[in-house]
Amino acid sequence: MPSKNVVKLYVSESYYHVYARGARKQKIFIDAADYRYFISLFSRYLSAGEKLSKTGEPYPNFNDHVVLYAYCLMSNHFHLMIYQKHEDGLPKLMRSLLTSYSRYFNKKYKRSGSLFETRYKASLIDNQAYLEHITRYIHLNPRRWQNYRYTSLKYYMGTLQPEWLNTKRILSLFTDKDDYYSFLSEYVATRDSLDEIKHQLADA
Repeated sequence: MPSKNVVKLYVSESYYHVYARGARKQKIFIDAADYRYFISLFSRYLSAGEKLSKTGEPYPNFNDHVVLYAYCLMSNHFHLMIYQKHEDGLPKLMRSLLTSYSRYFNKKYKRSGSLFETRYKASLIDNQAYLEHITRYIHLNPRRWQNYRYTSLKYYMGTLQPEWLNTKRILSLFTDKDDYYSFLSEYVATRDSLDEIKHQLADA
């Protein structure tokens, strides 16, 4: 990922595409429990109500500072689309997410050292076209994106929505859920056609 997207200045009332990957491209999710644990951290830090640790201490809560619009967890990296209400919301959330998950992962797999390659990267989303494209990019990250378990797409297409995820903002840009699904699938068809053309030209 390009280093230019390491945010130096956080802007309030702004959208960001946030991503990070494992050190040396190693896996950061090994089994289903790892994916579930990372997703549980969204609930811990972004639910409306404060969550308590096993000792009864409240976890930090960023519900009033950050909105999560989309996510995709892959074996060695992840993508998030986040709206930051206050300029310190995103860095505080990411610090809590990455620290908590790294502690869990290192303990489970009896390892030490940094789990992630570098500090997470974040790109400011500064126009409408980019805003629409980022959720498409995130949801199409997996090869079998239609049935991939660890993205927010199922919440865009279904009737249930966890309180820590907001799908309404993006879906409001489309006629309905089917229109959004077409927005994804038509892009895949065009992309695959272009890949085939490039392959044919390469063989010419």
